[in-house]
Amino acid sequence: MREEAARMLMRSSFVAEMDLHEAIVVVDAMRPIVVEAGTVIMKEGQSEDVDYMALLLEGQVRAESASQMPGEEVVISIIGPGQLIGEMGILDGEPRSATCTALTDLKLGILSRAALRGLVEVQPGVAARLLLAIGQGMADRVRVSNRRFRTLSRVTRALQRELDATHAVNRRLLDGQGGTPGR
Repeated sequence: MREEAARMLMRSSFVAEMDLHEAIVVVDAMRPIVVEAGTVIMKEGQSEDVDYMALLLEGQVRAESASQMPGEEVVISIIGPGQLIGEMGILDGEPRSATCTALTDLKLGILSRAALRGLVEVQPGVAARLLLAIGQGMADRVRVSNRRFRTLSRVTRALQRELDATHAVNRRLLDGQGGTPGR
């Protein structure tokens, strides 16, 4: 499983050009855990216990964010094997930006901030490649979010034009009815 996890990490960080030996160094710094389906791994707004990230080795995770309507969460993505979750927390220690829930039983490799600092001190080249991979993953997600935002913005503008046109028609109809006696 160790080498398979390292290969997953290599595939998820192609820009970083991490080789197998370097990926194994990172995997060895991780702590393996098993999580049951239905478990909330990270909760949006959670400010304690945010100093780690996880490499998803097996299973699927749903990442979602609260919407303006209580009880109506927005699914951000479905995360599969080889992907990282919680990277922002390991970098900045700020509250979690999304809720991550295990859709299936999971196997995760957990990398703590302390373990990352150890890599920076002992294996700075490996740590730099890992940080580059984390940055790449976050940049990819920002690009996807930007595309979604642009699409949502276009839909919102189209809906607003439709509402404006409907309002104008209704206004004309009401103005026409109000000016005629006996109606």
